[in-house]
Parts: sequence; structure tokens; C-alpha cells
Amino acid sequence: MTETESRSRILAMDVKIRRCTLCKLSESRKNAVPGDGKIDRPQLMIVGEAPGRNEDIQGKPFVGAGGKLLGTILELSGLERSQVYITNIVKCRPPNNRRPEGDEVETCTSNYLEKQIELINPKLICALGATAMEYFTGEKVMGEFHGKLMTAKNGRRVFPTYHPASIFRNRSIRALLESDLKRIPKILKEM
Repeated sequence: MTETESRSRILAMDVKIRRCTLCKLSESRKNAVPGDGKIDRPQLMIVGEAPGRNEDIQGKPFVGAGGKLLGTILELSGLERSQVYITNIVKCRPPNNRRPEGDEVETCTSNYLEKQIELINPKLICALGATAMEYFTGEKVMGEFHGKLMTAKNGRRVFPTYHPASIFRNRSIRALLESDLKRIPKILKEM
């Protein structure tokens, strides 16, 4: 598949995601949030849990306080947000920012996320937060696995780390997130 074909398919999928009504999350959202960033062979895809309030309003991932913090930490790591593709496990905001339920994760990942990964074909997936890490690896304890290069159940290489929003609940996590993200450029070079 050519880059032009891949880009067309991703943009068509974005339209499908924005119109999606496959699960109950569509009932309370303002906007579905497909993803954003470099779609022509990015080395890195960042996958979070779900859109928050600001993302729901704007229809773009990681545009709230957590997204601004992520951008800052990416820059400190020598990475530019414009050079990565960013999306979430589920594409609609769960009510009251609750954790996505199993059927919601299954619906979004089987209909959208796995296809996005296939089309974008990143070298590395950075899983932000426990929900993303659990989806890709089956592991549930971030403290044990953050910053470790793992193989996802889909065969892709995945690098789990803390979600930037978790820093607002526990400031000590920032140093761990920064340290983890600073390792990504070297990992990419070695892949």
C-alpha cells in the first residue's frame, strides 16, 4: 500500500470514528476523537486511555492540561509532537472520565485502533497509562512495567509509561515519566 493510499484510508477512518455509534460512549460525547499527528510513517505512536473534557470539546487528543504536559516532556526528550501520531484506546470520552469498560475497549480497538496501527505502522507504540498498557500487554501494574520495552499481543513493540494526567494526582510520577520518555529516541535508533 502506498503512502497516499494509507493516508486516504486513515482519513476515511477518521470520518467513521467521528460518526460512530457502536457503543454507549457515543451517546454522551460532544466529539469523537480519532487521533492526530504524523500519519506518513511515524516512528512512534502514542496511545492513551480516552479523551478528556477538553478533547471531547475540541475533537483532538491530548489538548488539555495533560496534553500540554505531554508536549513539554516530549520536547525535553528530543521528540516533537508533530513527528508522532497520538490517539487513545477509546475514541469517545467516558462519562465523568471513568475508566472505559471492557465492551467499550473491545468495540473501539477492534473497529478502529488496530486498523489505525496497521495503517500507520509505527516502529514503536508508547502506551500511556494502565488502560493502554493492559490492552497491549495484559499487564496491570504500571509501577512494575513502566519504562520496559515489551512485545504487545499484536506482536508490536510497546513501551508503557505513566499517563501525563496521573501527575496531577501524584507529582512524584513526573520524574518517572520524563525518564521513560527520554529513553524513546535511543530505543527507536536501536530498533
